[in-house]
Amino acid sequence: MPLLAIETTCDETAAAIISPERHVLSSVVASQDELHARWRGVVPEIASRAHVERIIPVIDQAIQKAGIRKTELRAVAVAIRPGLIGSLLIGLSAGKAIAGTLRIPLIGYDHLAAHLYASRIAFGKELTYPAIGLVASGGHTSLFYPKNPVALETLGGTIDDAIGEAFDKVASLLGLGYPGGPQLEKLALKGDSHSHRFPRPLAKDSSRLDFSFSGLKTAVRYQIQPPGMTSPRCLSDQERADLAASFQQAAVDSVVAKVSLAIQKTGCRIVAVGGGVTANKLLRTALEKLGHQHCAKILIPPIHLCTDNAAMGGIGWEHIERNEIADLELDVLPNVYRKKKQQPKRHGASHQ
Repeated sequence: MPLLAIETTCDETAAAIISPERHVLSSVVASQDELHARWRGVVPEIASRAHVERIIPVIDQAIQKAGIRKTELRAVAVAIRPGLIGSLLIGLSAGKAIAGTLRIPLIGYDHLAAHLYASRIAFGKELTYPAIGLVASGGHTSLFYPKNPVALETLGGTIDDAIGEAFDKVASLLGLGYPGGPQLEKLALKGDSHSHRFPRPLAKDSSRLDFSFSGLKTAVRYQIQPPGMTSPRCLSDQERADLAASFQQAAVDSVVAKVSLAIQKTGCRIVAVGGGVTANKLLRTALEKLGHQHCAKILIPPIHLCTDNAAMGGIGWEHIERNEIADLELDVLPNVYRKKKQQPKRHGASHQ
């Protein structure tokens, strides 16, 4: 009997059916990009309203594609943290209604842990624990040290903007549409990544595993509109491409530097990667190269499992196997504090 997973943490309405063996029987995602393009960013109220309209059709479509009946469901797993409170509540309400009606278990799962669990869905038991976890997305840029699929310790995170947010803001400065990340990546292919030497904040700081992208974003803005100017410079197509390429290289270098440091500090040679920004080809290539340098296994899921989806909600099975079942009083946790791991310990030869 399979599991129904629901994902509504931000602006994607998603549902998936996953077997106990972690086989994805169906996965449906309804994007809201066109609704938020006008504002060049996610508008929480618009996202919530769209979830209300789409959640039931998306769930029904996932069940139909899996070729099962609702009565065959074993449990319902719903992302309850972190995320936009309105969006989270829509998914949880739908999950409660289905679980309560069918009298089946309800599970609340962590969206960030699920992003890392996408590597389990994609690569099976190649993902072993403990591991290093990198989540790079529009709302998060964090390094974790998961001791098991559902127990995350924080190694470090961004002290200002998330990397995806920086991509979107720089894309906007360059006059690109929303979502900005894919369009900036496309423009960067025509540019020279060495044309501008942008800062890599914190990249050389070996005392911490945190990220910073605000200064990088500002450096790009000053190239477009130098201090003292009342309006942006008129840029040629090549100048815009060069700025895009140089920014992208600096952002990727910043992430790779911290993943490298995490490998050195922990001695762990298993790295699970997730989040929408990990769909970026330059980042994927750089992480693969880093894996070769450190003799580490870098698990990067297919792109459809990197962006927000419900297939990664297969992590619900981990909660079921640990008897971590919620009741209908389950609530959302939009912001979650995680204890930061103070001094990563190197582990044994099995991960060397």
